[in-house]
Amino acid sequence: MAKDLEENICAESVFERIYKKYSKSLHDFLYYKYGEQFNPNDKAQEAFIKLWDNCSKVTLSKAKSYLFTVANNMVLNEIKHQKVVLNYQKQKPKYYTNESPEFILEKEEYLQRYQKALSNLTEEQRVAFLLNKVEGKPHKEIAEYLGVTRKVVEYRIYSAFTRLKEELEVFSIK
Repeated sequence: MAKDLEENICAESVFERIYKKYSKSLHDFLYYKYGEQFNPNDKAQEAFIKLWDNCSKVTLSKAKSYLFTVANNMVLNEIKHQKVVLNYQKQKPKYYTNESPEFILEKEEYLQRYQKALSNLTEEQRVAFLLNKVEGKPHKEIAEYLGVTRKVVEYRIYSAFTRLKEELEVFSIK
């Protein structure tokens, strides 16, 4: 017991000795008990990391039991997590929304009118507008991409926006 108090697990040489002594047996324990699907090598490594994090709290005589307990608990936690995932996958997704049929119909109607309004724009207006509003590209980047000045891009976006407002006057656009 006196030697146990003298040797601190936080010392690199002591920790290295513990690692060399127990790493293979810890891996084998997890592998034989739970199989390969729960990554026994990773769990053994994580147990040693936890031991290193708590080296000042664990005595040398308790290091082996600490490692095996921590690694075993990690695998058990992963098994519980897998059960939750499987139960969640078994649940059927809901196929309904809180939207009224009128809202859905209006949304589809608006989408059709919006697509028609977009197709009525010139190609230059449509490209500049979609690059800016849909893809979120800044005017400068669009100008470089199209090989025009920034002012031309701004004008195309502004004119496309104006035409869309006119064609979709029933719906408010911002």
